[in-house]
Amino acid sequence: MAGYERAWIGPDIAAGLTLVAIAVPEQMATAHLANMPAITGLYAFVAASVVYALIGRNPRLSVGADSTIAPVLGTGVAAVAAVGSVRYSHLISLLALMVGAIVALAGLVRFGWIAEFLSAPVITGVLAGIAVEIVVKQLPGLLGVASGGGSTIGRLHSVAAHLDRTNTWSLGIGLGVLAVTLGGERLDRRAPAALAAVIAAIALVGGAGLATHGVRVVGSISGGMPPLRWPGGTWHDALRLMGPALTAGFLCLAQTAATVRGSAGGAPASGEFNQDLVGVGIGSVVSGLGGSFAVNSSPPRTQVLTNAGGRSQLAGLWAAGVVLVLATLGPGLLRNLPQSALAGILVYVATRLFRLRELAAILRFDRIEFGLAVLTLLAVVLIGIEQGVAIAILLSLADRTRRAARPRDAVLGREPGTDHWIPPDVGLATEQVPGVLVYMIYAPLWYANADYVRLRISELVADSRAGVHSLVLDADGISDIDYTGARALGQLAADLKSRGVSTAIARASHLVHHDLKHSGLLADIGPENLYRSVEEAVRSLEGRSPPPRQPGGDR
Repeated sequence: MAGYERAWIGPDIAAGLTLVAIAVPEQMATAHLANMPAITGLYAFVAASVVYALIGRNPRLSVGADSTIAPVLGTGVAAVAAVGSVRYSHLISLLALMVGAIVALAGLVRFGWIAEFLSAPVITGVLAGIAVEIVVKQLPGLLGVASGGGSTIGRLHSVAAHLDRTNTWSLGIGLGVLAVTLGGERLDRRAPAALAAVIAAIALVGGAGLATHGVRVVGSISGGMPPLRWPGGTWHDALRLMGPALTAGFLCLAQTAATVRGSAGGAPASGEFNQDLVGVGIGSVVSGLGGSFAVNSSPPRTQVLTNAGGRSQLAGLWAAGVVLVLATLGPGLLRNLPQSALAGILVYVATRLFRLRELAAILRFDRIEFGLAVLTLLAVVLIGIEQGVAIAILLSLADRTRRAARPRDAVLGREPGTDHWIPPDVGLATEQVPGVLVYMIYAPLWYANADYVRLRISELVADSRAGVHSLVLDADGISDIDYTGARALGQLAADLKSRGVSTAIARASHLVHHDLKHSGLLADIGPENLYRSVEEAVRSLEGRSPPPRQPGGDR
C-alpha cells in the first residue's frame, strides 16, 4: 500500500466487483476440473488473492483456481485415490502444498528463468490440448449422461454410446449459459454475463423443479470458513504425486511469466517476478491447508482487472472479501446449480485456451513450429497432460538444437559503390570480388554445428567457378566458439591452406577474440589476419599472394 492514493479507491472497488462477477462462476466450474466441490474453488480464490496481495508485486495479477493446472491435479490424484473419497480430498490438498512449495522455492532461489524452456508454439499446443481435454470431460455433464472411459478416446466412445439418453433440459441449460457468456464477452468483457447466466440457471432449475426431470445439480454443500489444517497423506503418497506436482509447478511458472509479461507495464524486473512466484506458491500452500487445491495466475482475470481500471492489489482484496461472504453465507443458494451450467462455463474457458488464431499465425510463420504445436496438442490429448508437457519440453529443446546445429548462413556480397557487405537476398544489388569468399553464419560455433560449418565452407570453396584464393569469415553473427568449434575451424584453415586458400576473420567480438586466443587458433591463423571490418579484410587480401599450395592439397 506504499504510495497508495485516495483517488484509486473507487477504481479498485469497481474493478474488484467486476472481477467477482467473472470469478465466481469460473472458480466453481474450475473446481470440477479438479474433481472437487464447487465451493472449494471459491475458497482457493480467496486464499490465493489475499496471500498474493500481501506478497506479490504486480498490482493487477489475479491468482486463484486455474483451468490450466486443475486437470493435472485431478488426473494425478485420481490415479492414487478414488474421486469423491475423503482420501482424494486429503491428497489433492497435499498436492497443493507440494505445488506451492515448488513454485515458491523457484522464486526464492531465482529460478524463474526455467519457464522460458517452453517455446510459444509449444505452449500454444499444450493449452490447446488441455482445452480439448476440458471439452471432452464436460460432454457428459453438458448432455446429462453418465460419464465413462479413462482416456480421451474412451470418454468420447462412452458419450457416443449414451447419446440416446441425452437430457434435453441439461443440454439446453448448458448451451444457454455458453451462449450468454460468449455473447456478453463480445458486447463488453466487463459485463457479468457468466454470473447472470448461472443465476438464471439456478432460478430455472429451482423454480421449475427440473431436478426431478433428470437435471443433475450440485446439491447441498457445507458453508462456513474451512479450518486450516495439515492434510492427510504419507511420504509414499507424496512420492506418487511428485510427477503431477512438478508438471503443475512448471505450468505455474510458465503461465505466471506469460501473464506478468502480458499485463500492463510489460516485463518486470527479475526480482519482482521471482517475488510474484513466491506469492503464487504460498497461495497454493494456504489453499491446501484450507482443504482446497493448488492455484495459479490467470491471464483472463488479470486482463479483466486491467480493463476495469484496477490500480493496485486492493482490487483483488475487495474481490476476495466479496467472494468470502458468498462462500460463507450463501452456499445454500448453490444447491440448485445445474452441472450442465458449470459444463457450459468450462467449455467457454476451453475456447479461451484453444487459440485458433495463434495456431494460424504459427502456421503462416513456420510449418515446422506449427508441427511442434500440433504434436504437443496430440500428446496432451492422447497420452496425458503430464507426459504431454514433458514431450513439449523435449520438442522445444530439440527444435532449438536443430536450428543451432544447422544454422542459417550466407555468402555476402558488396553493395556497389559502398563498403557494405550484405546477404544477397535482402533486395539490394551485390557484387563479388574475384577470388574472395565472404561467409557468415548466424549462430555460435559449437560442437553440434562445427563439422557442418567446416564442410559447408569447404564445399563453397570447391564449388566456386571463379576459384577462391581467400576466405573471409564474418564473425559478427558468432556469439562464441567452444573448443570443438575452434578445433574444426583450425582444421578448416589448415585444409584451405593446403589448397592454396588463405583464411581471415572479420568483426570478431571481444568474446570470440578471447576464444580464438585461448584455443591457440589465433596463433595458427595469425593475428594479422584478424580485421575490424569485412571491407578491410577484402582489400588486404585482394593484393596479397595466396599461401603456397601444399603437395596433396587437392585430394
